[in-house]
Amino acid sequence: MGSSQSTLEPRRDTRILAEMLVTDQFCSWYSSNPKELDRQISRWLDAAGERVGSARAIVSPDWFSALANSIFSHAGYSYCGDTAAYAFKQIAPENVDRVFVLGPSHVVCLNGCALTTCSKYRTPIGDLHIDMEVNEELRATRQFDLMDRSDEEAEHSIEMQMPFIAKIMENNPNVTVIPILVGSLTAPKQQAYGKIFANYLENPRNLFVISSDFCHWGQFAATGRRNRFHFAPHNPNSGLPIYEQITQLDRDGMDAIETLNPQIFNDYLKRTQNTICGRNPITVMLQAAEHFRMINNHTHEFRFLKYSQSNK
Repeated sequence: MGSSQSTLEPRRDTRILAEMLVTDQFCSWYSSNPKELDRQISRWLDAAGERVGSARAIVSPDWFSALANSIFSHAGYSYCGDTAAYAFKQIAPENVDRVFVLGPSHVVCLNGCALTTCSKYRTPIGDLHIDMEVNEELRATRQFDLMDRSDEEAEHSIEMQMPFIAKIMENNPNVTVIPILVGSLTAPKQQAYGKIFANYLENPRNLFVISSDFCHWGQFAATGRRNRFHFAPHNPNSGLPIYEQITQLDRDGMDAIETLNPQIFNDYLKRTQNTICGRNPITVMLQAAEHFRMINNHTHEFRFLKYSQSNK
């Protein structure tokens, strides 16, 4: 994705201290200087304007946000920080007790979901406490594995959400987080996890943050490794530049998500093959909303507030 444009300190070895997760991304994907990072996030939040509504969930990729749930990008902050702020700005911290953070796995092959074994999550601007009670509840369903600590330290999709959460919740010290790494899921597993999380979606004091990027376009990655994405659709007869075609591709995906119908989103993915790395966390959230609607005869709402591309 690229590195942060802010002043960076030398990279250090990652390690676990006193059951606290200490990760390494904040030496390359965002500033490790607490004051600088705090100023950056504060500036982005201020620029995001007034709160439109109180979010129940957030998603993070090329940046779109929802009032009932939110999606948030896990690119470097220099690419997505200003857009991410539009989603996090919707959170009313006084109304939140715990934050579920669902992110796709980039470093380990998983056929399910995995939980942390740590009790705290360290960020440059404050530590976040893991909700051990909810962790045990989820573990008791026998549907969740445990993350290997080295894999958790190396995974960026969950970590990139944590500084924003720490900043938003700075006056709510009792808030807890539940990091959940999501692997490649079959349709039955997506439904099973959705049913589990529907029980927590019912509580209005639970917030869900979903981490995902949208289209990864190109035959060459930034690393120079050939055919990493295998995704470079382009219709030269459309009269549109590539970035506008990508925008339309992503917006069609957003339209599918806004229906809150997991089948419509899955049909979109099959039709377009869009390289949305958080497709499984997003689908699990859609399954949770669908199950909640069927049980309670009540639905949520997704509304996209901001979209951006890292090439612009």
